[in-house]
Amino acid sequence: MKRRKKIYLYMTAALILLYFGLVSLLYFSEYSSGSAMIRTFGDAVWYSLVTLTTVGYGDLTPVTPLGYAVGVVFLLLSAGIMMTLFGAVISFVTSEGLPLLLLGLQRKKDWYYFADYGPESYTLAANIYKEDPNTVIIFGEKREDQMEFPDYPCLFISVSPSRIVACKKNKGKKCRVFLMKENDIGVNSRAVDLYRLPVEVYARTTNGQDHVSGNINFFHSYDCCARQYWRSKPLCSHEDTIIIIGFGNYGRCILERAILINIISADQHVAYHIFGDPRRFLAMHSHLRETFSVGAVSDTIDSLIFHDDAWETYHELLERADRIIICPDDEPEGWNIFWRLNRYYRIRGQIDLHSSRKAPGVSYFGTNEEIYTPNQIMRTGLNKAAIMINELFRSSVSYPTYSWEELDDLHRESKIAAADHILMKIRVLLKDETITELTSGTVEKAYRTYCETKTDKSMQEMYRRLDHMRWLRFYTFYNWSYGPARDDAARQHPMFCPYEELTEEQKRERDAAWELLGSISSAL
Repeated sequence: MKRRKKIYLYMTAALILLYFGLVSLLYFSEYSSGSAMIRTFGDAVWYSLVTLTTVGYGDLTPVTPLGYAVGVVFLLLSAGIMMTLFGAVISFVTSEGLPLLLLGLQRKKDWYYFADYGPESYTLAANIYKEDPNTVIIFGEKREDQMEFPDYPCLFISVSPSRIVACKKNKGKKCRVFLMKENDIGVNSRAVDLYRLPVEVYARTTNGQDHVSGNINFFHSYDCCARQYWRSKPLCSHEDTIIIIGFGNYGRCILERAILINIISADQHVAYHIFGDPRRFLAMHSHLRETFSVGAVSDTIDSLIFHDDAWETYHELLERADRIIICPDDEPEGWNIFWRLNRYYRIRGQIDLHSSRKAPGVSYFGTNEEIYTPNQIMRTGLNKAAIMINELFRSSVSYPTYSWEELDDLHRESKIAAADHILMKIRVLLKDETITELTSGTVEKAYRTYCETKTDKSMQEMYRRLDHMRWLRFYTFYNWSYGPARDDAARQHPMFCPYEELTEEQKRERDAAWELLGSISSAL
C-alpha cells in the first residue's frame, strides 16, 4: 500500500512538471513575436486551461511554429484528461469515496457499524434507529442490486472498522461495532485487532463469556431469547407444572433463566419437566441438587425432572401442565410439535412456541424484532441497574468490596441476575401478575410499597428470604458451596446456608436488590 502511494505521488509530480514545462515553453516561444497574443506567463496558463478543458474560447491562440506544436500537445492531452476526470468522478460516486465523504459530515452523531447485512443486522439497526433517529447506520459491505434497501437511512461502505474509526476522528459521540453472525469474531478478517480500536464491540457467540476484556463484549442470541421470554411471560403464582419440549440451545437457556429469576415465593414448588438429553447440563451444574429436587417432584422446593423418552407418551402430564414451552433449535420441528399438540391432546394450559416470525392466534416468542434490540444486545438498562445494585451493596456492608470495574465476570453476572429479578420483585410487591414492563409509575409504586411494608419485621424477613433464595440459586448454578470464609478460587462462601443461619449483617446485604427500586424509579 505504501509503495503504491509513492508511485501515485511520483506520477503526480511528473505530470505537474510536464504541464509547467509545456506552459513555460509556450510562453518563451510566443512572447517575443510581434504578432503574438500570448505575451505573459498568465496568458500561457489561461490558454492551456481553455484548451485542456476543451472549452476553446479562441481569445488567445499561438502564432509561432513552436507555439502551434505545444498547442497540438495540449489538444491531444485534453481528451485523455477529460476522460480521466470523468472516470474519477464516476469512481468517486460509485465507490466508497462519496459515502465516506457523507459520513465525515456527520461525525458528531452516534455511529453504528455492522460488519455484514443480514436479517439480524437489519433488525437491530432498525430498532436502534427507532429509538434514536439521530444516528448513523453503517453496513460494512457493498449493497447488491437485488438487495432490498432498508426502511431507515443507512450507508453501505465496504471498508473495515479501522477505516470507519479513522473517519470518525474521535469526534462527537461513540462508535459501536457489531458482528452479528455466530462466532464471527473468530473468523471474520474485519474482526482482527478490534480490541485495539477506541470503540465498543458486540460480537454474537454461542459460547464463552459475556465479557472478555477491554472493549469486546459478547452476546448470546439464545440467552437474549430466554430473557425476553421470561420478561414478557413471567412465572405466575398459580403455575406449578411447566413443560419444556426441546433442550437444545433455546431450551437450555430458557431453563437457565428460569432457575435464576423464577423466584416469587419462599413456599413455591414449581416442577419443570424437560424433554431432552440432560447429561451435559447436569454434569456442568453438579450442585443444582442443593437447591432443587432433581429427578422427583417435591412439595416444598422447585423440581427439575428430565425425560429421555418421547413427550408424546405423557398424555396426563401434558393435559395438566400450566404451561408448555416448545423450543427445539429446529424451528420447523417446533411448529410440527405445536400442531400435533393442538390436534391430538387435550391441553388446558398455555402453549408458548418459539418462532422467528409473528404468527396470529399463536402465543409465540423469540422473533428477531423482540430479540435484536439495543437493550437486549448492549444490555444498557440491565447493566446500569446491576451497577446500582453493586453500589448499594457496597454502602450496606462494613467490609471492603469491589467497584463494578474491579469485579470479575462471575460477580458482575451475579449483579446482573439480581437486576434481572427486579420485575419479579415488583410483581410480588404490588401483587399484580399482569405487570410485564418496568415503567416509572409501577417502579415508584412498588418502591413506596416496599418502604411502607418493610417496617413490619415479618415482611422484611420475607423480602430478605426471597432474595437469599435467588442468591443461592445463582451460586448453586455456578457450582459454589459452603465455606467458613469466602474463597473465590475454591468457589466457597460463608453465606451458602439456610436463611436462618445468616448473621444480621448478612441478612441486611439482601436489602440492596430491593432498595434498587428507589434508584430505578428516579432514573426512569
